[in-house]
Amino acid sequence: MPQATADRIELRGIRVLGVHGVLPEERELPQPFEIDMDLYLDLAPAGRSDDLVDTADYARAAEVAAGVVAGEHCALLETLAERIAEAVLADHRVGSVTLWVRKLEPPVPLEIGSTGVRISRSRVGKRL
Repeated sequence: MPQATADRIELRGIRVLGVHGVLPEERELPQPFEIDMDLYLDLAPAGRSDDLVDTADYARAAEVAAGVVAGEHCALLETLAERIAEAVLADHRVGSVTLWVRKLEPPVPLEIGSTGVRISRSRVGKRL
């Protein structure tokens, strides 16, 4: 595993409306997005102390990710994912994050459940 620690906090199924995409209708109408995140950090200090200051606040991480999706328009999911990763890493004690961003109603002419991207980023900005 490329992360410095195998310890992680998992967030699944964060759903947010956002205005992202290349097509004109995607730039005007909000559409549903879903985010999953794995926050990698050493959880041993929190396990010993039972204190939130020794871990990452997953509620705050979810709020930060949701704020990015609800915020400024991105044409590409890749850009949206990068912005989420940067915001989460800047706001938290995590060493790295892996996240999945999915567009739940993509404008494709086929029946498809979702489209998405998955990226891993570390605090120092290196790809994992």
